[in-house]
This record gives sequence, structure tokens and C-alpha cells, in this order.
Amino acid sequence: MAVYTNVSDPSLRAFLRNYAIGALVRKTPIAEGVENTNYQIETDTGQYILTLFEKRTREEDLPFFMAFTDQLARQGLPVPAPIKSRDGEIIKRLSDRPAVIVEFLNGRPRMVPSANDCKELGQVLATLHNKAGGFDINRKNPLSLPGWLSLAKTCGDEADRCAPGLAAAIRDECKFLSDHWPVDLPSGIVHSDLFPDNVLFEDDKISGVIDFYFSCTDFFAYDLAICINAWCFRNEQLQKGHAQDLLQQYQLVRALSAAEIAALPVLLRGAALRFLLTRLFDWLNQVEGALVKVKDPLEYYQLLQFHQNQSTPSLYGL
Repeated sequence: MAVYTNVSDPSLRAFLRNYAIGALVRKTPIAEGVENTNYQIETDTGQYILTLFEKRTREEDLPFFMAFTDQLARQGLPVPAPIKSRDGEIIKRLSDRPAVIVEFLNGRPRMVPSANDCKELGQVLATLHNKAGGFDINRKNPLSLPGWLSLAKTCGDEADRCAPGLAAAIRDECKFLSDHWPVDLPSGIVHSDLFPDNVLFEDDKISGVIDFYFSCTDFFAYDLAICINAWCFRNEQLQKGHAQDLLQQYQLVRALSAAEIAALPVLLRGAALRFLLTRLFDWLNQVEGALVKVKDPLEYYQLLQFHQNQSTPSLYGL
């Protein structure tokens, strides 16, 4: 989440008349995240989240995101159901941007996850994968291997502005992953951005999984690799117990196949490269005046280097 587009109170009040959720009391910009503009809004009937979609999110993908989130909510998962307007639409326009309103979920993220938090995540992620495997909607992942190659080319030698030698390191890793990326692993719709700031906790239990705007069809084990990188490292050092707890609880709900386990070291490298590249692109192309925290690309460069020195899933108790 972030704020690129400023929305005035009069514009928002007019926009809210499209919905049966009451009149605006206050709005609060949400600075976390990097992709879209988000506000927490309070009306006289309750609290909601307003999202305006910026240029990286394709408008033609929005019906997929909304349908997926809506189906998960209907199946009882703790996700923010989209709010329909008075005319039955989910996607409207505000400030010349496509916009949606979704439920507000109680809870707070755990930005420094504990081992218990990782256990909770493992169970919820596996449940999400079990539910998502049966959906008949699909969206190709634009940030899988072909997307990484394109981003690497776009950043080019400018990557060395971030760290000397980074451009060559990215080219080498792209070559490795092009030669070793797995095929035919179990797949379905995945979150693909399940960082700690996208998971809410109440009383040590997960109360919400949010921000499905990178969801797509991909390998379930790749989604798991993203979570290991995001939840099980602190200061670029592996919290081995966290990773083992996450994987153990995941497998109590959804068992990994032998092929998924064997592919995990490569999937972890790919997950590290994906966020290295998108963070690098944002670092090189910062938007002046935007209320947004640009994240450090080198955090994921260091994670990538860690995974390059590991070739077996036994480190994670598999």
C-alpha cells in the first residue's frame, strides 16, 4: 500500500454516494507498500479500505483480483470482501483511477514475525492453496521468469548505481534461472506478495490476509518460497526454526510433493530475484512527491546470495 494520488474530501464524499455505506467521517492515508494508493476510510456505518490503482496494476486484471478475493471470502477465509456499489459494480473510478472499496479487517501486522506467527501463516497459506486450486479463473503471472528477464533488461547497467557489480550478478542469475526453472509443479491461484505487512493478527491468530493485487496462477511452492524469504529471515540471516515451523504447519494442511521439495532451492532463488528486481526498478524510478516508502533492493540481493550457496532443501527440515 502507498499514496500516489491525493483524494480530496469533497471528491471522496461524492464517490461514496455510489455506495450504501454511509457518509464520510474521516480518511487516513496508508503509506505502507509501493504499488497503489490506499486510504482507510471511516463512515458513519463503519470502516473500509479504499484503493486507487496506479500504473503498474493493469485495469483489465481488476475483475480477476476482485473475483478471487470475493470467492475466498465466500468460502470463509479471512480476506477483505469487495463492497458493491448501489448499481452492483465493484470497480468504479475516482480521480481518474480505477478504484474499489473493500471490507476493513481488524488486526495488526507482525513486522518481526515470531515462530508462532510462522506456524499460523503455514496453516493459512496451505488452506488458501487448497481452496484456490479449484477455481476456474486464471491469470498468468507477469512477474515470473519472462517478467524478470524484462525487468533485468530495463534496469540494465543502472543497477550498479545501487551496488557495484549488481548488474552482472543479475544477468548471471537470470541465466541460471532460465536454465533451471521447474515445470509442471502443482499450481493454482496464489497470493504472490504475502509479506508480513499483508497479514493481520489478533490474539496471536491470523485475522486477515490482504492486498491480493499480485495474485495470479503459479506454482504453490513458489508462493511458499516467497513467504519463507519474507517471514523467516532477520537481518538477512535465516531463522531456521521459523522456516521449519512454517513448512511443518503448511504440510499438515497440504503435503508437498517430492518434486516441490526438490525444486524449493531454485524457487527460493527465483523469489529473491523477483523482489530484488521490482525493488531495484522502484529505487531507480522514484516518484517525486509520492507518500511511499521505497524498499531496499539490497536486502533481497543478500537473500539471493544466501540461496545461491544452498543446494538442498534439508536446511528447512525437508
